[in-house]
Amino acid sequence: MFEAKSFLEKQEGLFSLHLIKRGYHIDMEQIKERIPPLKITCIVKSVKYMLYWEFDKKESYGAAQKNLYDSYWKLIEKCLIVPRDKYLGENLF
Repeated sequence: MFEAKSFLEKQEGLFSLHLIKRGYHIDMEQIKERIPPLKITCIVKSVKYMLYWEFDKKESYGAAQKNLYDSYWKLIEKCLIVPRDKYLGENLF
């Protein structure tokens, strides 16, 4: 993904781009006791990553997805163990 960073940053209509690696775990007990999240120290099956990008409109997002698929998708697929989750929506605040 670091190879694709400059490519992704050049997508038309892109407001922000973040690649996030899950590094912490939190459960309800920690929340109730105001305990900070615990750092994940052991990777059981896979590391979770999330690509968060924000666009000016849906059409720009669709074009960027197509560009990503046409250029870097085979490399990304090799890194995936299971099908990835896709969360799409609109900013509420």
